[in-house]
Amino acid sequence: MGWIRRYIVFHGKRHPDQMGGVEVGAFLSNLVIAGKVSASTQNQALAALLFQSKQILGRELEWLGDMVHAKRPKQVPVVLGRQEVCDLLGRLEGPVWLVCSLLYGSGLRLLEALRLRVKDIDLNRREIIVRRGKGGKDRRTVLPSASQEHLRAQLAAAKNLHDADLVAGAGAVFLPDALERKYLGASREWNWQCGG
Repeated sequence: MGWIRRYIVFHGKRHPDQMGGVEVGAFLSNLVIAGKVSASTQNQALAALLFQSKQILGRELEWLGDMVHAKRPKQVPVVLGRQEVCDLLGRLEGPVWLVCSLLYGSGLRLLEALRLRVKDIDLNRREIIVRRGKGGKDRRTVLPSASQEHLRAQLAAAKNLHDADLVAGAGAVFLPDALERKYLGASREWNWQCGG
């Protein structure tokens, strides 16, 4: 409602039924030029005006004139230098250190590192299989040598905890899709456990 109100006031309080794409384009261009709004703000205003046109007025906007589009800022990603990474990792310990070292050394995304299962880690080949990563794709990546011993220790501790959980009648993990029905009891098997 706020964008529609601003649109109407911008055009001298003319009724929206008397305006079309050219007026919408002029309003949106003014938002960018005079208002210095971001691309997402301009898109939000456009969505409100398209909703008004289609749902309220019952017509399509066909032409927006020579509308000026807000530009999305191009930002260079911040990448830590080698010494900065060493300093950062030097302040961490335990599982937090291990996850951060995998993020840096393997190129894993945070959720990929947190969702790793035992079966996806191959210490002999020094590789990690990422399942259902970005875009739902699987991929292989390197297991950094600096993380190997810490990962072995984490897996040993997790195995002891898993064995204790099994004795207590617990120790099951979530399995995606219908894998629990397909592989009965797999949720309690060591290979399907998360290493954390």
